[in-house]
Amino acid sequence: MSIYVGNLSYEVERGDLEQVFAEYGTVKSVQLPTDRETGRVRGFAFVEMGTEAEEAAAIESLDGAEWMGRNLKVNKAKPKEDNRGSFGGNRRGNNGGGGYSRRY
Repeated sequence: MSIYVGNLSYEVERGDLEQVFAEYGTVKSVQLPTDRETGRVRGFAFVEMGTEAEEAAAIESLDGAEWMGRNLKVNKAKPKEDNRGSFGGNRRGNNGGGGYSRRY
């Protein structure tokens, strides 16, 4: 399981996060998503720690803490939902046709 870290400064770098979370244990990985068009950090990250106990300690200590001028939002990351459905999210069971009826 990994930790979601939100409300990050746009100036944050991967090494900054590694350093802060290393105070609570082994940091296995840090993912710091960037915007595809601008390359700018998106303001959140995912951190994976060595053990559940280390994750719990980091969450307990850092959630709500002020860092780089921002109050962090730190909690267990939720599993990613699969949003690769059809265009428009058609959930009614119809085929999303254009509404035309072919009569011969």
